This record gives sequence, C-alpha cells and structure tokens, in this order.
Amino acid sequence: MERPPDGSMEPIGGSGAAMTSHEVTNNTPATSRYVRQMRYAPIGTAGQQSLGSRSAVVVGLGALGAVIASHLVRAGIGRIRLIDRDIVEYSNLHRQMLYTEEDAEHLVPKAEAAAIHLRAANSEPIIEPVVTELSAFNAERLLADADIIMDGTDNFSARYLINEVSVKHGIPWVYGGAVGGSGMCTSIIPGTTACFRCLFPAPPAAGAVDTCETAGVISPIVDIIGSLQAAEALKLLTGNAGAVNTGLTQVDVWHSQWLNIKTTQSRRSDCPVCAKRSFETLENTDSHTAAASLCGRHTVQITPPQPLQSPLSQIASRLSHIGQIESTRYLMRISLADRECTFILFPDGRALIQGTDDPVAAQRIYNDLIGT
Repeated sequence: MERPPDGSMEPIGGSGAAMTSHEVTNNTPATSRYVRQMRYAPIGTAGQQSLGSRSAVVVGLGALGAVIASHLVRAGIGRIRLIDRDIVEYSNLHRQMLYTEEDAEHLVPKAEAAAIHLRAANSEPIIEPVVTELSAFNAERLLADADIIMDGTDNFSARYLINEVSVKHGIPWVYGGAVGGSGMCTSIIPGTTACFRCLFPAPPAAGAVDTCETAGVISPIVDIIGSLQAAEALKLLTGNAGAVNTGLTQVDVWHSQWLNIKTTQSRRSDCPVCAKRSFETLENTDSHTAAASLCGRHTVQITPPQPLQSPLSQIASRLSHIGQIESTRYLMRISLADRECTFILFPDGRALIQGTDDPVAAQRIYNDLIGT
C-alpha cells in the first residue's frame, strides 16, 4: 500500500475521496482555541498549520492510548484513527481517563467511546473509530496511510506488526509501555533510529516480566508515559524532528527515578526488519482461529480467520433460547448460566468469553455457539 502523496488518510471501509482536515489560519476560530500552544515558539503558527494537516493512528485505546488521543485531538491534529478491540469495563475507569461509568454500563467499545468524548472536546479534527484487533490481515490497511503511529497496546505481537509497517512504509512511531509504577517510551524513526526489533529482538518469555495482572498499575505513570509519547508526536508533526528524543526513556514515578538510555548504537546490522527488510510478522496471514487470554481480565478473546457472514441480529435470534441476550449497535452479549460465563460477540466475528482464562474452553464455547 502506498501512502497518498499529501499524507491524507483514506477512510476505512468507505469509498470516495480521502478525508480532508481543517487548516489553521489567522482568520479561523481555531486560532483562539490553539493560541497558547501557538505562542510556544517551537510550534508557532507554522507548526499549528502543519499539525492541522497531518494524520495519526492510535493503536490501543486503553490507558496509554486514551492519554495520547486526548492530547493530539485537543492540540488540533487534522485526522486521527482510533483502533481498539475491546469494550469499556469498570476495572478500566481508575486509569483510563476518557471513559465513564455509563460507557461501562452500556458496553461501549473503547474506540467508539473515545471518539464520542474526543469530539465533545474538539469538533474540528476528523476522528475515525475502528473496533477491531490489529492483525497481519489489516495492519497495512489501517496504518500505512498515517503520518505517525502511536502505540497504546499491551503486547509484543501488535508492536512487532506496528514496527514492520513503520519500516516498510517509512512511518515514524512512538512506543510506550507502563506497569506498576514504572514505564518506558521511545520514538522510532525508520532509517534514523534503531527499530523496535533492534531493541527487542524477541518477546520476553512467558512469566518473565510483570504485567498489570501480576504487578497492577497506577494511573499517574500512565499519564506520564502517554504524555511523553504525545509530546514526541507533536514534535514530529509540527516539523520539529530535531527535538525528538530517540533514547529509551524509563520512569519510575513511585521511587522518583528518571533515566534516559542512549540507543544511538543500538541499530543492528543483522536486524531482520530494518536491515534485511524481512516482514515475517506482517506476512504471517495463515488462516486460523486464534484464542488469547487477556491479561488480568479472566477473559479469553477468540478471533476467527474470516469475518462473520451473518448479522448480529440474526445470530441473536438464533441463540435467544440459550440465555438472556443484550444487543447494541456495537455487539451482542449473552449470559451462559450453565457455563458460568458471558459471551460477547462483535460484528467482525471476534468474541470475548468472560469468566475463564482457559483458551481451550473458550474456543469450545465459541464453536458451540457460532461454529468455525
């Protein structure tokens, strides 16, 4: 997929012309909205105009992604695509500041809820929510037309996909992660910095690192790391690439520690991605149903190889005798009392089976209700 020459972002699932964005001039109401930001010399009028004509994709609208998206929309980004596979739950609310109890009560997908709240904060940017999981099937379609990719994910698989799209298409991206009271982030600029695969040649072994389930997480570290990521995006999108921090910044908010590790010598001549341009994660499109236990959720996600062919309303009607069904325009939920779990189905065929950490059991429930 080639990026449009003007960096425009084509609407996903639609047709016609690419999305257009507002332009900031001295004669528009936008000037007063961004006046304090424009008075900051490194941005100024030219930087604000640049920001208003650029596009970003935020992958993952959990704690980090919510912070990043809020900063970029409020700062006046022209276009932003919000990608997330999940719904808002009450356990999110202590650290995912965009969402409300109402979102959790009504099972609103995070991408949709984020878009609603962000539009209420700034109606000027074009905001496109996409409720799906990033995969080898859709990564280039969803990411390759953006000017920058922002990491709000919580797993290495998604980050390896982002990294390969970044290198293949020459798009900078900003990595971030947080757990407990600490976190880290770095900007990755193809051809200039080490890529993510240079820094992390292989994912950590299972159980080797803390997760939000084992160590928990507090909201201040999320705000700090997400804000640092957003600051890096603002530098790149306003023409201040020389100010980008290409080191790996590590922060421990609980112990008041801050460290920036230089990574200028970290580019690997044998890196399979940026040196050899082998995109094995991106090209791994073998058709199979994937089952993954979600960290700290007592939930398993099932992702089928192909989208559903039947509408949710038809499936809900077929399953109505099994249990109480709740349907919204985003999903269908059915409580399975005999299995002590809840089955949530999305229009693309993905399902969340809440009440188990066993992928095999979850796959069996999916097969029984939907088939393969």
